[in-house]
Amino acid sequence: MSGIVIAGYSEVGYRCTQWLLDAGEPVRLVYTHPDDPNETRWFESVAELARSRGVDTLLVQDLAAPSEEARLRAVAPEFLFSFYFRAMIPASVLAIPSRGALNMHGSLLPQFRGRAPVNWAILKGARETGASLHYMTDKPDAGDLVDQEAVAIEPDDDALVVSRKVGQAAVTVLARAWPRLKAGTAPRMPLDLAKGSYYGGRKPEDGLIDWLRPAREVHDLVRAVSHPWPGAYTDLFGPKVTIWKTALSPYGGHDCFPGKVELTETSVIVYCGDDRPVEILKARPEGRGNLDPQGFRHYVMTLK
Repeated sequence: MSGIVIAGYSEVGYRCTQWLLDAGEPVRLVYTHPDDPNETRWFESVAELARSRGVDTLLVQDLAAPSEEARLRAVAPEFLFSFYFRAMIPASVLAIPSRGALNMHGSLLPQFRGRAPVNWAILKGARETGASLHYMTDKPDAGDLVDQEAVAIEPDDDALVVSRKVGQAAVTVLARAWPRLKAGTAPRMPLDLAKGSYYGGRKPEDGLIDWLRPAREVHDLVRAVSHPWPGAYTDLFGPKVTIWKTALSPYGGHDCFPGKVELTETSVIVYCGDDRPVEILKARPEGRGNLDPQGFRHYVMTLK
């Protein structure tokens, strides 16, 4: 048997799998992850999509088990695609598809290789990111590039907005590259990893706001980990407050210092390490619901 095997999850996984199925391509098997009850799933289910189209679908954490290698050898696919599959795929599995194993990564490789590429791009102040289709090796996000598509990161875009842009870019790349992959004419462009960057995974505690940082960096952190990610947070107001949305504030003042809190007529601003403030537009004090600017202003007033 020949055809395609997909290992996919998240927005990119859903949209690329959907594109191949809608195109009538021979998807023989889909691997995907069980949903984590501790995470908010903001994307549609790869498992539900594949099953609704009559495709054999398996929920797995990874493809390291010998039984899965044996299963894939029996399927004997021409192509194996990883569309935001969360686990590294063993080299022995990558060698199985007769025409290649390819990954769709959520950045403009070789920039932002590794985990959470959209979040890191925003956190590092990047003005653009994108989707890159490349061949897989035993080193993460290091194989030859086939194609990529850029998307803009606007100054106030959060990770959810950018992730959806990247999902669309991934479909654009796949639709453009797939005819050439089938024809055997797709390019293979080596990546110069020395010109790129690599970042590891992020943990909820990485969202702690350091008010000594410049206002732009604080704003970028908030954007990078806003809902449905765990959020940026601070203990500046006593109890833990998760801050979901900020703006770079036009307000200025005197006798500023990092962490200084001021109330405007409509909101709360906090000064950062460059004497510039950020305005808090949406926040959730621990044990309470989300508050808009006026609601949070009232909350801060009750603390005095």
